[in-house]
Amino acid sequence: MERPTIFVVSDSTGETAERVVRAALLQFPQQRVRIRLFTRVRDPDAVADVLQKASDAGAMVVFTLVSPDLREYFHEIAAREHVEAVDVIGQLIHKVGTYLDETPLNRPTATLPLSEEYFRRVEAIEFAVKSDDGKEPRNLRKADLVLTGVSRTSKTPLSTYLAGRGLKVANVPLVLGVPPPPELAEVPPEKVVGLTINLEKLMEIRRSRLIQLGMPADANYGLRDHVQAELDYADAIFSEHPTWMVVDVSGRAIEETATIILESIKDREELPTHLPPAPPQ
Repeated sequence: MERPTIFVVSDSTGETAERVVRAALLQFPQQRVRIRLFTRVRDPDAVADVLQKASDAGAMVVFTLVSPDLREYFHEIAAREHVEAVDVIGQLIHKVGTYLDETPLNRPTATLPLSEEYFRRVEAIEFAVKSDDGKEPRNLRKADLVLTGVSRTSKTPLSTYLAGRGLKVANVPLVLGVPPPPELAEVPPEKVVGLTINLEKLMEIRRSRLIQLGMPADANYGLRDHVQAELDYADAIFSEHPTWMVVDVSGRAIEETATIILESIKDREELPTHLPPAPPQ
């Protein structure tokens, strides 16, 4: 049986619609859904082509098109091709325009001038890459946030996700028997987030990683006693810094963990007063 397929169609990069789809799919963990991305769809021919492909594949379509005429045409062709289509942003643009009593530009964001927020996000992503996995400890004092925890607690993907929100994020691994870099203790405690995880979940993740690397399953990295010792070591460090925020990432998606952190820090003066929104599409 073929996997169900969702087409994500956008006149820009498609990131907004893709995030919405992936967030919705979290509610259906037993389903394996294929997502196909179609970007910069900006004319009737491109719309007709993608909807014909969706019809042939029996796919559902989720789209973000800002042009009212193109949205109307999209709905017309979708109905003709019997394709289930969901407009993620069209009605919202209309409602916001009505509320503000202003006419929207109706231009794809990729054609708009680059904003200060865009450059802040680019700078933050570059910072996260340079400051990943304990590299450049001197960068810790420049960070908006510092994530720390044992291996496989989502430090790197979480850093990257938060960087996409315009925050400079560094991350520091906690390695059993190795003292954290002294620079970590110098970071204001309100900027440090400890990441912890359930023992069984961490063992599952690590053993899968060992298999991917072609390594034996009985390596220390995946042994219960060793993993427990690592978690105990991290907990001891967290206890030494009671004002650090600690988040349990067990069973949580990156987006969910990020939301917990952002909601906790959004009012602190040390971070941007108004956190930038997720990158618009």
